[in-house]
Amino acid sequence: MVRPYAIKGKKRKNREEKHDKEEEVEERDPAKLASIEKPTKEFEGEEEEEGKAGTDELVGIPIAPSDKKANKNGVIFVLEKASLEVAKVGKSFQLLNSDDHANFLRKNNKNPADYRPDIAHQVLLSILDSPVNKAGRLQAVYVRTEKGVLFEVKPHVRIPRTYKRFSGIMLQLLQKLNITAVGKREKLLRVIKNPVTNYFPVNSRKIGFSFSSEKLVKMSKYVDAVGDDVNLVFVVGALAHGKIEPDYIDDYISISGYPLSAAMCIARITEALADKWNIFSSSYEEWMKESIKCILDQHKELKREEEEEKKNGELASRHNKRVIESSHISSANFALFEGHPY
Repeated sequence: MVRPYAIKGKKRKNREEKHDKEEEVEERDPAKLASIEKPTKEFEGEEEEEGKAGTDELVGIPIAPSDKKANKNGVIFVLEKASLEVAKVGKSFQLLNSDDHANFLRKNNKNPADYRPDIAHQVLLSILDSPVNKAGRLQAVYVRTEKGVLFEVKPHVRIPRTYKRFSGIMLQLLQKLNITAVGKREKLLRVIKNPVTNYFPVNSRKIGFSFSSEKLVKMSKYVDAVGDDVNLVFVVGALAHGKIEPDYIDDYISISGYPLSAAMCIARITEALADKWNIFSSSYEEWMKESIKCILDQHKELKREEEEEKKNGELASRHNKRVIESSHISSANFALFEGHPY
């Protein structure tokens, strides 16, 4: 038998003919191709416009219905002396903390108890999770480290819940100087220039907190005494021991007869501000009104169904409905349940 061999040059010839045909089509219909390319450019322009509009949207924490109005002031938090220091441990850079790097810190003649980045993590979560932030009254959060590095945290950023992920974010921030939103150019965290007072509003009152302060006040009364036209700036220390003494503070106060953690101090501040601005009451009243309306509508619907059943004399179906309502079966499942053979 003779082995069949393919003719040399046949496939190449077919390919050349195919390319020649495509070139002929392009030469014949240049206007048609131009009309096809033109809408794609317009579509690209629309996508660019959508992208530009998208950069203005908030990424991160889904803020609740905010009560931002023209004449409403907000609050600014400043965390001083935050223990956020990066060092090369072994072959990689890490955010130093007292649990994982105690031996490394002792070898370098440093006190491990002073390295507590978890305090800054707890304080940021307390601020960003507060109703004050969700109501849109938080203007900004600034953090200054023990080494003097100042960075800004946007109110709508979503801080990681676990410390391990938080340390990775802080490591990236202190090395690259900013962290942008996924798929967008907005900088959620960024290192900025000192001093922090350059970023305060004109009419602002800077309030510092210290257990050693002789001015012991009740936070709710102190906040209520401040006028609505004043922007409040609260300065809290994010350190394990010691006190903060920045030169820009207008008033030093103490809000407890006992030493409080920074997170507890923030909780008391945000609670007092929520009472001052009535953040809880308005949303609660609306929720109660909606709940009462739903209950009344359900009651009317049940009454209407009972009257129809009495008129039609459908006692069996009424009995079935009573059983189903008492066992909390939904109306969607009732249609299937009614036709089931008993």
